[in-house]
Amino acid sequence: MKNLEIYIHIPFCASKCGYCDFLSAPAGRDVQDKYVRALEREIQGRAEAYAGFEVTTVFIGGGTPSLLEPGHIERIMDTLGRCYRVLPGAEISMEVNPGTADRNAVRRYYKAGINRLSLGVQSSWDVELKALGRIHTWRQFLDAYDGAVAAGFSRINVDLMSGLPGQTSVSYEATLRKVAELVPGPEHISAYSLILEEGTDFARRYEAGELKLPDEETERTLYGLTERVLREYGYRRYEISNYAKEGGECRHNVGYWTRENYLGFGIGAASLINNVRFQNGRDLSSYLEAPLGQREPSNPLSMAEQMEEFMFLGLRLTAGVCAGAFYEVFQRKLEEVYGEVIDRHMALGLLACQDRNGEKYLYLTERGLDVANWVMADFLEPSIL
Repeated sequence: MKNLEIYIHIPFCASKCGYCDFLSAPAGRDVQDKYVRALEREIQGRAEAYAGFEVTTVFIGGGTPSLLEPGHIERIMDTLGRCYRVLPGAEISMEVNPGTADRNAVRRYYKAGINRLSLGVQSSWDVELKALGRIHTWRQFLDAYDGAVAAGFSRINVDLMSGLPGQTSVSYEATLRKVAELVPGPEHISAYSLILEEGTDFARRYEAGELKLPDEETERTLYGLTERVLREYGYRRYEISNYAKEGGECRHNVGYWTRENYLGFGIGAASLINNVRFQNGRDLSSYLEAPLGQREPSNPLSMAEQMEEFMFLGLRLTAGVCAGAFYEVFQRKLEEVYGEVIDRHMALGLLACQDRNGEKYLYLTERGLDVANWVMADFLEPSIL
């Protein structure tokens, strides 16, 4: 049996945040119900092709999955359980917006089999939340967090953002500490920098001079605060933007970064199966009518593309890339393919090597993590002799 991760995309939200470029939009209950029915048809209709796989993780993301009625989540989970071999102990995550899930809903998620929640709070300051266009307050987040704990959830992630309009190092540090000091503390914290994505309201306003963001020096200070403060509370940085207590890493995301097979359901959902990438189309009306007929042309990855992904995804993890694993997959030594690139960045102090339990690992240094995208871009187009 091969391992399989499953992603389920829920494309609905109460309102579009100004920074968001995800495939999501508001929709009424009737459309939401039709979408869940289409999801059930797609999940069932593809099951036979994956009978030889065991599901190790499930991630329900969006959009705002918690905008759906709890009964919709229950139906999705029931369909998955009937159609796929979901392993006992599989990590099953769901994203929740604090403004859309009451305690009864959270209890029903837990009973349906969800065992990990990802709560998107972004900031502990209501003025910053309002500037982002979030639909919840800090108090609503606290209520949602307490409700999740009361429902039985011990695996909780909290999403935070830095570089927000009006944010200062003082306000951001306070947010970090408030979240880390929750009782019980979340096992996982994701801390992302605000990125102005093309086509978003924030990008348009910034171009027009209508949006004031922290300056470059403040952004560097905010970036440095994250690891320093979270380390005080026992969180270890295991990926560029993710921190966890011992054993609390998100298994689904680690699988993505290490190129496990994953299968996406819903509009726009991407998949990687046996080194072939494919995804569903993005048109909602077409999906509702024929959910099994929305696959876009597949893209079998060349050996060079597989190597690229192995490196630039693997280097996101602070543990780095295992040279032995690279050889096992590609039958090529890491230094044979990337020796020049590795030597150059090691000389700059951006990459380092370390022996661990008899295996050699290549990883980004602290300085390298600060310029990770620049370093990882050098691992594109490997020299395969």
